[in-house]
Amino acid sequence: MEKKRISLVELDELKKQFKHKRIYTVCQSAKCPNIEECFKNKTATFMILGNICSRNCAFCATQHGIPLPIDLQEPQKLSNMIKILKLSYVVITSVTRDDLDDCGATHFRTVVNTLQKENPSLKIELLVPDFKGITKNLDIVLSTKFEVFSHNIETVPSLYKFRKEADYDRSLKILEYAKQKGFITKTGIMLGLGESKEELLKLFNDIKKINCDILTIGQYIKPLKNNIDIIKEYSTEEFEYFQKKAQEIGIKICVSGKYVRSSYFAGKTYNNLINKILLQKNM
Repeated sequence: MEKKRISLVELDELKKQFKHKRIYTVCQSAKCPNIEECFKNKTATFMILGNICSRNCAFCATQHGIPLPIDLQEPQKLSNMIKILKLSYVVITSVTRDDLDDCGATHFRTVVNTLQKENPSLKIELLVPDFKGITKNLDIVLSTKFEVFSHNIETVPSLYKFRKEADYDRSLKILEYAKQKGFITKTGIMLGLGESKEELLKLFNDIKKINCDILTIGQYIKPLKNNIDIIKEYSTEEFEYFQKKAQEIGIKICVSGKYVRSSYFAGKTYNNLINKILLQKNM
């Protein structure tokens, strides 16, 4: 996959804008390999609720520790930046905030409502943490208007030792709950932590059982020296194989490749799903 290049001046200017306005992106915090390509196209996955996570997953580069207080001006700042960048599709994610009574759900709602009010044609994808699996928290988020509900399963059950405060079945239930509420659902996983082929096929079946619409598959790339090591680097042919298997199982859209991340080309993936649904209806 050939990457578009962005000049250091352009990249630096965008970073300065985000830093000056205290707007966080997962592109920077998680050291995403697609940062140049996305910034070149003036797109970003915005990360709300600060840049310090209350959890500490072994594969993640995001800072962890005691999170900062909620920035009540954040919804308006995000809205302004979206207007500046002239975005038509945006992904909103967050660090995990187990320290908050509602795990940040109310702030998600405020952000979405503000963006919808000031940018009526904007399409929104939410990439959310698990909110401790508390239905009341999920209902707060699902009471808003947006296009895609996304929550990453990340890996197979046997490797949840790297996500010590997360739970595989809980994540499945969260996605299933959102689907039952009528939302398009999406999840993402990364390969290279030591999973087996059989475990991946079982995961695909689990995703199909809850009628999750979109699956993204990417390669785990060790972001920092203190993160866990890569066990296996997958080939292009292997990514194509798993994409084919996921689609054969019945997952509507699967995007698979080394640099694929859950929010990579999110708008294009959403449009592909809508077109596929419309085509099936007209058959």
